[in-house]
Amino acid sequence: MYWATKIREVAMSNYHVPVMLKPCLDGLEINPDGTYVDVTYGGGGHSKGILERLSAKGKLLVFDQDSDAVENRIDDDRLHFCKANFRYLQNFCSYYGVQKIDGLLADLGVSSHHLDAKGRGFSFRFGEAGLDMRMNTDAEVSAINVLNTYEQPKLAKVFRSYGELDKASPMANAVVNYRTVKPIETTEDLEMALERFLNPKTRNKTLAKVYQAVRIEVNAEMSTLEQMLDQATELLHPGGRLVVMSYHSLEDRLVKNLIQTGNVGGDKNADPFGNLPKVYKAVSRKPIMATDEEIAANPRARSAKLRIAERI
Repeated sequence: MYWATKIREVAMSNYHVPVMLKPCLDGLEINPDGTYVDVTYGGGGHSKGILERLSAKGKLLVFDQDSDAVENRIDDDRLHFCKANFRYLQNFCSYYGVQKIDGLLADLGVSSHHLDAKGRGFSFRFGEAGLDMRMNTDAEVSAINVLNTYEQPKLAKVFRSYGELDKASPMANAVVNYRTVKPIETTEDLEMALERFLNPKTRNKTLAKVYQAVRIEVNAEMSTLEQMLDQATELLHPGGRLVVMSYHSLEDRLVKNLIQTGNVGGDKNADPFGNLPKVYKAVSRKPIMATDEEIAANPRARSAKLRIAERI
């Protein structure tokens, strides 16, 4: 009941409810005097929990490229806020004199705040909303750029690779044809372009996949995640914990590959004797899922998969 109450309390902030807060903190197995990184600061819910378990000697580096997140910065001398993409993990660790870390937490995907912000274009719930989808509002490429400038083969690849859409090629054709008449600038424009693919029974599921695909492309999420995971592996102390929560199979596959094979590609680089390098030890054999109680309080937790591993 305590953690369910905490979830509801954080929900009152109207920014972002931290998913599986206690499992994440327990998974880090926090050393009070240690150094930790939260690469997805957001509303600061997970970071607040980490700080509560750190001593005065502890240190926490947090990353978020969204200007809105800066407004949620926790005033604490132990916290160092890095307004940057987490692909620059090693750079900022070096800047703050951190050679090794005791644990890293990542809560991937789009936050509740982003989904609820009409002007950011992350959700198809707002028909007249502009299609932006940039995590970093200073970035050059937005969803409007992708949908109006990508040629059909490139756009089809985005839909197929990042949305896992069966009709990726004809959907890309529909977008290209629509924009010859009218630029695709709002969520309503995109739905009109894809109208014939939106069966009433599967409409929301299809749109969710389209939005996921475009958002991943806009923010280069997969390549950025790969870079961060590689850097985390180099930074973690032996015995340090990697705690990653993902919300779709593409992210989860990279994390699972890293834990099982030591690399995000899942390549089994065995030595001449057939032995695989042991880089991580999985703390739990299967991903941890949210409880029914938490899902009822925070529906976003429904699709979350939490993987925890220990650096060998």
